[in-house]
Amino acid sequence: MSELKWLSAADGPDCLPDPAEALIEPNGLLAAGGSLEPEWLLESYRRGIFPWFETGQPILWWSPDPRTVLEPDEFNVSRSLRKRLRSGQYRVTADRDFGGVISACSEPRSYTDSTWITPTMLTAYTRLHELGWAHSFEAWTDDTLVGGLYGVAIGKVFFGESMFARQSDASKVAFWHAIRFLSASGFELIDCQLPSAHLTRLGATSMPRSEFLSRLSGLTESAGMPGRYREAFEAGLEPEPRLKSSA
Repeated sequence: MSELKWLSAADGPDCLPDPAEALIEPNGLLAAGGSLEPEWLLESYRRGIFPWFETGQPILWWSPDPRTVLEPDEFNVSRSLRKRLRSGQYRVTADRDFGGVISACSEPRSYTDSTWITPTMLTAYTRLHELGWAHSFEAWTDDTLVGGLYGVAIGKVFFGESMFARQSDASKVAFWHAIRFLSASGFELIDCQLPSAHLTRLGATSMPRSEFLSRLSGLTESAGMPGRYREAFEAGLEPEPRLKSSA
């Protein structure tokens, strides 16, 4: 692929290119333009593609090689996190405050003033949540939201988008409970998109894009019915989390 492909919203999501056509540099950049309507987002995830752009840029679509993923059984519980989980410091919920989670995730981080969760992206994923495809997991201290994450669930894959923490380990605790719930619900793969030291410490690994796409084709075949996780999550929580030993 020598030139970036430009997409028209009028053409519908079927015009999304084959991920194999993505640029090598920057890694995974596939196309620009199109739409963030629900049908575009759902189709892009099924194809192993996701939107990622900043304010002032067009919609940019990516499919990096390799892909960062987390197998649910490989989540690494460090000694410090295990201690935090056992302390019961944070109360964790699901789909109770999607707006609060995505808004917190959109706030600039200490290392940058920019954010890729633009107002357009925030609106698009809020709509996806209202339709039952996007979900949030929240960590609370009393009634104060102190951490969480959100993503999109299709079939047996949870496509993680972003997380935040305002207190130590709050996002990790929410993530651990989320993975435990997703695994018990039949999910087999967590898509983390891009690598980071934080995700690596939690157990994420790199998977060749071709293998990732092959996994997706089987795991997203039966998308199931969208809906909210709130009641099922809270009904399944255990008073004492079971933790495997980890260094």
